[in-house]
Amino acid sequence: MIRIDNLVKSFGAKRAVDGISFTVERGEVLGFLGPNGAGKSTTMRMITGFMPPTEGSVAVGGFDVAESPLEAKRLIGYLPENAAAYPDMTVEGFLNFAAELRGLSGSARRKGLHRVIERCFLDSVLHQSIDTLSKGYKHRTCLAQALIHDPDVLIMDEPTDGLDPNQKHEVRNLIRELGRNKAIVFSTHILEEVDAACTRAIIIDRGRIVANGTPEELRAMSELAGAVTLQARGASAERLSELGRVEKLNGAFRVYPKDKSRASQLAQEVVEMVNLHGWKVEGMYSERGELDEVFRRITLPDTVKK
Repeated sequence: MIRIDNLVKSFGAKRAVDGISFTVERGEVLGFLGPNGAGKSTTMRMITGFMPPTEGSVAVGGFDVAESPLEAKRLIGYLPENAAAYPDMTVEGFLNFAAELRGLSGSARRKGLHRVIERCFLDSVLHQSIDTLSKGYKHRTCLAQALIHDPDVLIMDEPTDGLDPNQKHEVRNLIRELGRNKAIVFSTHILEEVDAACTRAIIIDRGRIVANGTPEELRAMSELAGAVTLQARGASAERLSELGRVEKLNGAFRVYPKDKSRASQLAQEVVEMVNLHGWKVEGMYSERGELDEVFRRITLPDTVKK
């Protein structure tokens, strides 16, 4: 549904987006991650046709966004960062306006309005002017306009930014539900959203893709992935070091695999050592790896890492 080939955006001498390529299929929810200034919003603006690329191409549903903009944009719902709405309009008036812009009329418009009002929980504020809404309800209203025409492709820039925990939970659930039959790209800097809503994630840094995979594949890149934490009476760091690097914790040991390709076997090797020496196990578990550690390691400048 989305194909991006060697996309570049330059502002003078600065390359905000530096030759990235990726695809998104129907039924995929792609989390677009990166530190501030990495190029996330710029990329999303080029996908939607809001901003032309310096080089490269974007196709949506098979239509080149530059060559066939109307055909491509008909397939897209867009929630930009800090989405604007007309403050003096009521919620209902604004959604009717958005439906009209999308070419909906008659029963199609009524069905579209009913669907997004229900899906975004807007019944109670329909007749309020937008400038009287809380931030959460303004956000829902802007999300509703992106969904009014039931698009095949949904592009959302920081869709949970500024929402309270309950509202974030609602939006994540909605993204998962919509992602069953749409192609969705949403940018975020909140790593827990990768687990909560994404089928795949891309990490972008300084305009380039530095990681691309499922949440589990990204987590496997963590130094912690595959390590075994053991709390056992009689356990010895010296003995455990035969299996890999050992870190002493508060009352426990963490063993890191010598070779990542054999990480899945480490737990069994620890069990065999426990049995061999008769240690009394009080707790033991394998580490999954941490997304925030992966994110920091591949996006922090080398000077900061040191």
